[in-house]
Amino acid sequence: MFSFSVFLIVLLFVFIAKGVIIVQQAEVVIVEKLGKFDRVLQSGFNFIIPIIEAPRAIDWKMTQKGFDGMTYSVIQKRTRIDLREAVYDFPRQNVITKDNVSISINALLYFQIVDPKSAVYEIQNLPEAIEKLTQTNLRNLVGQLDLDESLVSRDKINHELRAILDDATNKWGVKVNRVELQDIIPPTDIQSAMEKQMKAERDRRAAILEAEGLKKSAVLKAEGEKEAAINRAEGDKQANILRAEGIAQARILEADGEKEAIGRIIEALANKGQPDKYLIAMKYLETMKTITSGQDNKVVYMPYEATGILSSIDGIKEMFNK
Repeated sequence: MFSFSVFLIVLLFVFIAKGVIIVQQAEVVIVEKLGKFDRVLQSGFNFIIPIIEAPRAIDWKMTQKGFDGMTYSVIQKRTRIDLREAVYDFPRQNVITKDNVSISINALLYFQIVDPKSAVYEIQNLPEAIEKLTQTNLRNLVGQLDLDESLVSRDKINHELRAILDDATNKWGVKVNRVELQDIIPPTDIQSAMEKQMKAERDRRAAILEAEGLKKSAVLKAEGEKEAAINRAEGDKQANILRAEGIAQARILEADGEKEAIGRIIEALANKGQPDKYLIAMKYLETMKTITSGQDNKVVYMPYEATGILSSIDGIKEMFNK
C-alpha cells in the first residue's frame, strides 16, 4: 500500500513536470491536442496536459562552423519559435549576368516571424525555404543586368529582392525586413580588365584636368597681357595728352609774353618812329642767326634783301636819334 502511494506521488510529480512549460520572452510554443493545433503558448508560465497535449516540434536549418573552419548546415528539431528578427547569412553562390559573366554573390537576409502558426503549418523548414527562394530570385534579378549594372545597382537589387521575398513569404507568416548583398566578386580576368580600365580612365581624367589647367593658365596669361597692354596704352595716351597740353600751355605763355613785349615796344615807339620796320628787322636778324648758328653753316653770300635790312637799321638808328 505504501509503495503504491509512493508510485502515485512520483507519477503525479512527473505529470506536473511534463505539463509545466515556461516560455521565454519573445518566444512562443505551438501546442497540439491529440495531433491537432490547439493554441499558442505565450511568454511566462504555461501548463499542458501530458500525453493529450504536446508541443509541436519543427525543423530549423542552422549554420555551424566545424573543427576545420568550414561552415556546415545543420537541421535541428525545436519546439520554441523565436519571434525576434533573425539574420540569415546565405552561402556564396555563382550567378550569371545578362552579358554571360559569372559572378559570386554573398547575401544577408533579415526576417521576422509574425505568425507562428503559419510558420509551422504552411511551410516545412522555414529557413531553408527562404534560402532557396532568395537564391532563385537573386539569379533572376542579376540575370537581367549587365556586369557593370550589377556592380553599381546593389540598392536596386536589395529593394527589388526584398519586395519579392516579402510578398512570397507573407503566407508563411514571415516579414522580410532587409536584404543586403555583401560581396559581388567577378572572375579574376574580369577584375584585371576592370582595373586596367579604371587606370586608363584615371589617366584620361588626369590628362583632361592638366589640359584644362594649361588652358586656363594660357587664358589668364593672355588676359593679363591684354590688360597690361591696355594700361600701357592708356598711360602713353595720358602722357601724350599731358605733354601736348604742356607744350600748348608753354606756347600760349610764350605767345602771351611775346605779345606783351611787342605791345610794349609798339607803345614805346609809337611816337618816335616806325615800329613795324623795327619788328621786321629784328625777326629777320633772328632768322639769320638761326641759319648761321651751326658749325657747318658757313654763309658766304649776302641775302637779296640786305638793302632792306640796312634801310631798316638806318631807320632804327634815325628813330633812336630822334
